[in-house]
Amino acid sequence: MKKILVTGGAGFIGTHLCKELVKNKNNYVISIDNFNSGQKKNLIYFKNKKNFKFIKHNIQKKISIDADEIYNLACPASPKIYQEDPVYTIKTCIIGTLNLLENAKKYNSKFFQASTSEIYGNPSLHPQPESYWGNVNPIGIRSCYDEGKRGAETLCFDFHRQYNLQIKVARIFNTYGPYMYQFDGRVISNIILQALKNKEINIYGDGQQTRSFCYIDDLISGITKLMSTKKNFLGPVNLGNPNEISILSIAKKIIKLTNSKSKIIYKKLPKDDPTRRKPNINKAKKELKWYPKVDLDEGLIKTIKYYKNLD
Repeated sequence: MKKILVTGGAGFIGTHLCKELVKNKNNYVISIDNFNSGQKKNLIYFKNKKNFKFIKHNIQKKISIDADEIYNLACPASPKIYQEDPVYTIKTCIIGTLNLLENAKKYNSKFFQASTSEIYGNPSLHPQPESYWGNVNPIGIRSCYDEGKRGAETLCFDFHRQYNLQIKVARIFNTYGPYMYQFDGRVISNIILQALKNKEINIYGDGQQTRSFCYIDDLISGITKLMSTKKNFLGPVNLGNPNEISILSIAKKIIKLTNSKSKIIYKKLPKDDPTRRKPNINKAKKELKWYPKVDLDEGLIKTIKYYKNLD
């Protein structure tokens, strides 16, 4: 039986990944989370799963768990949450990742690192290929996450070069879907919740800044495909949907899909907020044979249904 450790296992992506992994009865999945941004209710699905175990733990503290594979997803990912305690965020990225890499080295585990499109900062190159080094403010309000994730990538590649640790690094672009915490301040969850309650929808700046939104099922497919690639393919590899859309357009689309009476209001753009974000996924298409399949309207309808059914 393959033993798989998933950190951040009660978070948005972690929950979906654990659900996918436990489908295989030959997998024994150990989920770790300390509920900083993950949710206890996400664990309900696994209550009667015999090949699943949950451990409450903060990865800033060392662990010793024998595992064949480790997926490191532990870190608050929304600007609202990671800026509330920036020191905690960067410690999770650096100290937490270091602890997990040491554990992987001890047990010779294959190691997946969930990196981010924030690696690229406010990009001067568009769309962003993995070869682009980014345009990141090292001392800004988003730096705890941006530079934390950049440092985590450095650690992964240094462990590979120095200790021959098998690593896989994915740079994850904006992702959405069920299980995303409704109050974490991310674009789609914010707009859906405001639209469902017919509240004013906040758009920051003029709304012309763009993002590329990937539905969670497509992302999970990309992550598992990456983990199963040959040993000499390390990444980093972009995982995201290349269909670019403005924030204003996504707001109008959600208003239409929810039959909302909400009005759009404009607020000041947050500091260091990227103006454009779109992945170049040529490497993922070539190496993983992966391309996102879920249409934006289809994914939004599923996500809206999830939020409608919340308590």
